[in-house]
Amino acid sequence: MNTKFLFTIAAGLALSTSSISAQATDCATTASIAYEHAKVKNYQAAEEPLWKVRKECPTYSLATYQFGEKLLKDKLNKAAAADKKTIANELITLLKERFQYFPSKTKIGNMHGAIGQIMFDNKIGTIDTQYAELDKAWTEDKDNVSNPKNVYTYFYLLVELHEKGKRELQDVFDLYDGVIEKIEDEESKKAKIIAELTEKEESGTALSSKEKKKLSRSGKILSNYSKVKAGVNQKLGELADCKNLIPLYTGQFEAKKTDINWLKGAASRMSSKECTDDPLFFKLVEALHKADPSAKTAYYLGILALKDKKTSVGLKYFNQSAELETKSSDKAKVYFRIAEVLKKQGSKGKARGYYRKALKYRPSMGTAYLRIASMIASSANNCGTDVFSKRAVYWLAENYARRAGKVDPSLKSTASKTAANYKAKAPSKTDIFNNPGVSSVSIGCWIGETVRVPKL
Repeated sequence: MNTKFLFTIAAGLALSTSSISAQATDCATTASIAYEHAKVKNYQAAEEPLWKVRKECPTYSLATYQFGEKLLKDKLNKAAAADKKTIANELITLLKERFQYFPSKTKIGNMHGAIGQIMFDNKIGTIDTQYAELDKAWTEDKDNVSNPKNVYTYFYLLVELHEKGKRELQDVFDLYDGVIEKIEDEESKKAKIIAELTEKEESGTALSSKEKKKLSRSGKILSNYSKVKAGVNQKLGELADCKNLIPLYTGQFEAKKTDINWLKGAASRMSSKECTDDPLFFKLVEALHKADPSAKTAYYLGILALKDKKTSVGLKYFNQSAELETKSSDKAKVYFRIAEVLKKQGSKGKARGYYRKALKYRPSMGTAYLRIASMIASSANNCGTDVFSKRAVYWLAENYARRAGKVDPSLKSTASKTAANYKAKAPSKTDIFNNPGVSSVSIGCWIGETVRVPKL
């Protein structure tokens, strides 16, 4: 082979390798400059080098898109109304580019949820196209739809489409069930963290800085989901009232009475909306129990038994339902219902046991803590040996009331007022001073717990 020709090829390869190396070095240098500015939120200085990396080295690093998203969100928040749509569209483009170049590090649920929310917030597209993005997120990757706001907007848009005649009422009900399940699952995760860390604090163990941040963040997320749940229920509004449910399901019954999924949904919705006095509810339960005896049918039979004042029969059905139920949030509801019956009968110890079971399966059920607090407070005179120990019972009641507000932000105001009321009835600073050396009080009778003497 011609020596001159070989030399030319070698030289070309050297130049090509040198060019690639130089480009890689340039990408690294430019990216370093952009990222350093972005880290300290100096987005004005970061913008030019960041977009250079985005254009010339799109696969260099995921950080390009992470910082780019923060930069554009900051820009969007500060922009004049006339400029927002343009910036919002650029943010959507960036999110799609991230998926294009880093698909394995981009969650479908997060991406399409974010795009749908941006479109909704900035009036981009139609209700149909906004809904389509959020629907893609939900149907393809529901587990990674992590922003509470996305969940609310998704449901809001479906109701709007229904009101325009583009979706059936049944579609709204079906999505409502899924949304509430998602919210309650997320609430339970955060409430469990809060309950565990709160109990650790109450035991006298100081939380680490990491645990404090975790507690604070969990509280904020839980609060957001609580607001979303309230918003979803408000948006559903009269659509799910008995006056709409009864005629809807009455009209569908003959055609659907052998459809197990339909029977389950109809019975569940009528039960949750207290439409159980209507004869249709009995027909639904009877048909469902015949077609598919389950935890749900046992629960509904329990409701009907209570209406006939057959309490022991009702409790028997409820316990069967709880044992058969596989869904944690529904198991919690059954246990709560049993606890309510037992509380009304005056069986406080047993009632507390079932409230605790409810909390085990749904840690965000703050109402259960309030019920326990109420029973404890009402037993103050019976569960102490002297004035100090009797009044100390209120400290325990106060602790339970405060937990209610921590795991369920919607109860924060009620829980705070209830706790303050119990605190006012507990031993004062003078009482504590007159009982030196007492660091905790063991409470007897059905309560059987120990409460620490607080530092007032």
